[in-house]
Amino acid sequence: MAKKESNFKNMVLTLLIISFISSAALGFIFNITKEPIAKTLLEKKLNAIKKVVPAFNNDPNKEMYMVSIEDNSAQLEMYPAKQDSTLTGTAVKTFTNKGFSGLIELIVGFGNDGSIVDISVLNQKETPGLGTKMTEPFFKDQFKGKNLTTYKMKVKKDGGDVDAITAATISSRAFCDAVQRAYDTYQKGGKK
Repeated sequence: MAKKESNFKNMVLTLLIISFISSAALGFIFNITKEPIAKTLLEKKLNAIKKVVPAFNNDPNKEMYMVSIEDNSAQLEMYPAKQDSTLTGTAVKTFTNKGFSGLIELIVGFGNDGSIVDISVLNQKETPGLGTKMTEPFFKDQFKGKNLTTYKMKVKKDGGDVDAITAATISSRAFCDAVQRAYDTYQKGGKK
């Protein structure tokens, strides 16, 4: 059997065939996994809402509405929690880009009086063993029951009331930034 001579035309053709097959495979895999991934993310968000607001029997996801943040550069999702048509609290999906590794997303639950019921971390990519401690009760539970009209949502190093995570001040500041954004937006238009 004669060996084909390697030339530029054959190499380009081979590369194109490999690229086409790879692209088709990636597209196929994306279409198969798109729906399960979306379902998992929705489930994660709904579980977080259940953790951060008082008891409810409505579907907060169906009643979700958007409120613009202070500078109108983005909107936050508001999830009203109702017990027999009476508002018991509101979950706010908030974010900050000030984390050590960038984006941090939280769900903050507020009672009708504006106090924090609980906080759940949805997404973060902070340094393992340092910034990731924001998900642990010793840090996030310090906000429970706090009302930001009197509680200064800044780390103590910056003149606030928040005990920062040791060696993760940037992550702690970012967490505070996201919670403050949620509170400000909630006060602006989240009490429906």
